[in-house]
Amino acid sequence: MVKSGDNPGDLRDLAAAWRGHGDEAAARELMARLYPQVIAIVRRHLPRRAAEEDLAQEIFVKLFANLDRYNPALPLENWVSRLSLNTCLDKLRAESRRPELRWADMTEEQTAVLENLFAVDAASADTETQKPGSQELFQRLLDTLNAADRMVITLLMLEEKSVAEIAKQTGWSKTLVKVRAFRARLKLKRALAELEKSKT
Repeated sequence: MVKSGDNPGDLRDLAAAWRGHGDEAAARELMARLYPQVIAIVRRHLPRRAAEEDLAQEIFVKLFANLDRYNPALPLENWVSRLSLNTCLDKLRAESRRPELRWADMTEEQTAVLENLFAVDAASADTETQKPGSQELFQRLLDTLNAADRMVITLLMLEEKSVAEIAKQTGWSKTLVKVRAFRARLKLKRALAELEKSKT
């Protein structure tokens, strides 16, 4: 068992101490060490109607309820990342309403950003999304996508993850990641085209 003041070891040791003995000190240490990773994922993929602390708490409840399914041969951080992303994805799916985005709803600053946002290649898209007013605008465009499409675009364009990293985090195949990213970009372009139509 991991006792207070002992060297807590790596995350797998803590997980084993909780699974094998119900060691509460190990559980507290596990939560403390995994919290920064979990809350970072939650903040990047938080549905509009969810509170980040509530969602993080839900992830930890799932973590401890399903820890017996974790394969100790793999890094615990990877398993927790996948669990966190899937929980966020489930919440995003629950928010099934995808609002229509209209040009009339945009600020002047946002329309200027929008006119340039998809004219750039994927490598410089992150630079565009860092301009003033663009984060909110890009978020509004993302909100028009379904949960899986929104997640793949966020991971690829905003977090600058590689296809291999996304596949590892989500459990999707590399081919599926590429197909989803391609389709999601097309949907964003269609949303942008619809937005352009609403100008007139």
